[in-house]
Amino acid sequence: MKSKARPATGRLLYAQSGGVTAVINATAAGVIQNARAHGIKVYAARNGILGALREELIDTGKETTAAIDALRHTPGGAFGSCRYKLKSVDTHRAEYERLIDVLRAHDIRWFLYNGGNDSADTALKISQLGKSMGYDIRCIGVPKTVDNDLAVTDCCPGFGSVAKYTAVSTLEASLDVASMADTSTKVFILEVMGRHAGWIAAASGLAGEGADAPPHIILFPERVFDEAAFLAKVKATVERVGWCTVVASEGILNAEGQFLAEAGTRDAFGHAQLGGVAPVLAALVKEKLGYKYHWALPDYLQRSARHMASKTDAEQAYAVGKAAVDYALAGMNAVMPVIVRTSDAPYRWKIEPAALDKIANREKKMPTSFLTRDGFGITAAARRYLSPLIQGEAPLPYGRDGLPKYVQLKNVAVSKRLPAFEH
Repeated sequence: MKSKARPATGRLLYAQSGGVTAVINATAAGVIQNARAHGIKVYAARNGILGALREELIDTGKETTAAIDALRHTPGGAFGSCRYKLKSVDTHRAEYERLIDVLRAHDIRWFLYNGGNDSADTALKISQLGKSMGYDIRCIGVPKTVDNDLAVTDCCPGFGSVAKYTAVSTLEASLDVASMADTSTKVFILEVMGRHAGWIAAASGLAGEGADAPPHIILFPERVFDEAAFLAKVKATVERVGWCTVVASEGILNAEGQFLAEAGTRDAFGHAQLGGVAPVLAALVKEKLGYKYHWALPDYLQRSARHMASKTDAEQAYAVGKAAVDYALAGMNAVMPVIVRTSDAPYRWKIEPAALDKIANREKKMPTSFLTRDGFGITAAARRYLSPLIQGEAPLPYGRDGLPKYVQLKNVAVSKRLPAFEH
């Protein structure tokens, strides 16, 4: 974290990692625009850390000012992302040495890795290896994750927008169900992302307030799923209200600690692949209660919905990218720009640096004080935390075809200088 004098020459490498968000490209814009203002050339790694290993680098200097500015409202990952976790330096030293070779070959002195827990760990490891190999490289982790589970930071860029999408979708779908409940659907189940932390599911609670307002039941990974209590709550709600909206995190667990939706496969990070908890719950409702149901799995829709982005989230995403460049050029190393809340009402925040070793491989779950006693809803404290994060709209430019005008970058490749690397 200690600052050093800025190198006389050098380039900056930026890469995106893990699941992309509606606003991750706003962070990229913050990085590139701030670096350009300081006269620093920015390369981007194609498909995250894999691009760095393969020496597949993109020259962002070939993009126009207008194209980079358009990243602020374009969802997805403009340079490609990946799910690839670097193993330990001891067992996979060749990969780390390859990264340093690529950085050295292209005179890259600053590396900004935009991702979550695993990405923070990667940035930390590269910063440490640079020191041991005698290469002057400053590594900055840049926060991003819809799961909102990064330690230290008050919230994570990407979360505010998926939270807004979830709350709005819960509200709109519930109005539909209420309209049809007399002769049709009695129970609607919305499954949202959240493997170990229930932040996204909690955001659905902003759709309404009170016992009869949707969502009537929220299922969190932080609470063990109790089948009997769940069914009793569904039945009581239908009998009282006439219908019931349920929002469930994909990662809810049974009493044995197993995912209800375990599919039996694992992703590149070693995480269990989940097969869908909504149909499991729907089948349970049908079998035990006999109610007609519908369920929905927004999946990628929830994290790519730029048309439903939160203004707060878009502004924070840009701010962390801009700050990351400031920290790198100031000579900081192994840090991450984090969001610090200074006031709930009115909502105020600022950006500060935090050490990566306080963030890497750690996970922030929902505090107990945010969950109601029965475990099926959110408290007033949770509302105070969540509400500011979905505030404001981030308008899009639309074309004559009625569709948003998103940018497609040229992504011009940088000439390779090293032999191919097999990993």
